[in-house]
Amino acid sequence: MARVCDVCGKGPSMGNSIETRGKAKYLGGVGTKITGKTRRQFRPNLQKIRVALDGGGAKSMRVCTQCIRSGAVRKAVKQKPFKLPS
Repeated sequence: MARVCDVCGKGPSMGNSIETRGKAKYLGGVGTKITGKTRRQFRPNLQKIRVALDGGGAKSMRVCTQCIRSGAVRKAVKQKPFKLPS
């Protein structure tokens, strides 16, 4: 399925987009009013990265940024193509 984290399974969630009108009270107005509520979709921040597997090798996965930051996955290290003799 698209737009789903391959590690934690986080996907899109629904919410409201709230539109307001008016000037805030602390700025000298009479306060803000809600003039409209429409449904919207909150999408997870997915990144396509190469993940290092436990048995060696790497696999390309769609992973949310929270899984990357928490250490749930380990990025594959890019190796140099060759090494010059010293």
